[in-house]
Amino acid sequence: MPAYSPAEIHTLFCNAFNLGDVEALTALYEPNAILVIDGNSVSGRENIKQALTSILLRRGRMTLETRSVIESQQGLAVLHGGWVVEPATGMGSEPVTRGLSTEVVRKQPDGTWLFVIDDPYTPE
Repeated sequence: MPAYSPAEIHTLFCNAFNLGDVEALTALYEPNAILVIDGNSVSGRENIKQALTSILLRRGRMTLETRSVIESQQGLAVLHGGWVVEPATGMGSEPVTRGLSTEVVRKQPDGTWLFVIDDPYTPE
């Protein structure tokens, strides 16, 4: 399911994350998008898919609140979100992780929105 507004991409990301659906997550990125993981940038859907697959192995439950959307007339938007991932039941000592995200999304020719840059660990 595609995002038809910039903020909707957060809802779709959160839902796919909680389902463990790496294909749906990867589909939210442009072909040459950039995802920042552990301070390193990965680019391209295949590399993003690999990075997201390793994150999904922990099978936590995410909540994501869109805090800000700034949309330009040129079909770009910057989003900021607050997120929390609680460990899956039975994961023992896995910590709760949380952060602020900054993303750039672009409106596609078909009217949908995709990630161009996704940085889940914006400095506070």
